[in-house]
Amino acid sequence: MKRIAVLVSGNGTLFETLTTRCCAGIIPAEIVLMISSSANAGALERAQRLNVPFVVVKREDCASDEEFAERLLGELNSCAVDVICLAGYLKLIPTSVVREYKQRMLNIHPALLPGFGGKGMYGHRVHEAVIESGVRISGATVHLVDDEYDHGPIVLQRAVFVKPDDTADTLAERVHAIEHDLYTDAVRLLCENRLRVEGRRVFILPVQRK
Repeated sequence: MKRIAVLVSGNGTLFETLTTRCCAGIIPAEIVLMISSSANAGALERAQRLNVPFVVVKREDCASDEEFAERLLGELNSCAVDVICLAGYLKLIPTSVVREYKQRMLNIHPALLPGFGGKGMYGHRVHEAVIESGVRISGATVHLVDDEYDHGPIVLQRAVFVKPDDTADTLAERVHAIEHDLYTDAVRLLCENRLRVEGRRVFILPVQRK
C-alpha cells in the first residue's frame, strides 16, 4: 500500500477528501503526513481531527532554497513517503524534491491546462482569467509535477461549461464540484501503478488481473 504525503497551503478540503477516501479503501493508500506552508492554514485543524501527522514547513523560515528542499525531503523521508499530492499548495516545489519524486507527485489545477496556468495563476485569478478570455469551456486538470508551475504531463482532465452569466464565484463553484472526484481518480491510478509516461503523454494502463 502506498504512503502519501499531502502538501497544503489553505483550508484543506481536498486533503480531507483524500484522507477519507483512503480510509474507505477507494484509494489504495494511506495518508501518512500533511505538510503545510502556513501555520495558519485551516488544514491543520482537519489533520488533527483526522489523526494525520502534520508539520509546518515555511519557505521564509529557511535561509535558502537548498535548506527548504532539505527540510521537505527530511520530513518526507522520515515518513517513508511514496507519493506526494499537492492540494492547494502555493509554493514552487524545489527541483531536488521534484527529482526525488519524479512521476510520483500530482497536482490539481482549476482550469484546462495548458491554458490559464503558470506562476500567480491560482484560485479566483484563474476563473477571472477564464471568463475574461471568452472561452466557453473550463474545468480541472490533474498533472504530474515538474519544476515549472502547472507544466508537468497531464494525467486527467474534466470539463465544465462557462455560462454567459458566470462570475468567478459561480464558475469556481462548478469547477470545485468536479475536482475531488477527478483528483481521487488520478491518485488511485498512480497508486495502482497504472500510469505510463512517454514524453509529455500519460497513458492509463488496464487493471492487472491476479
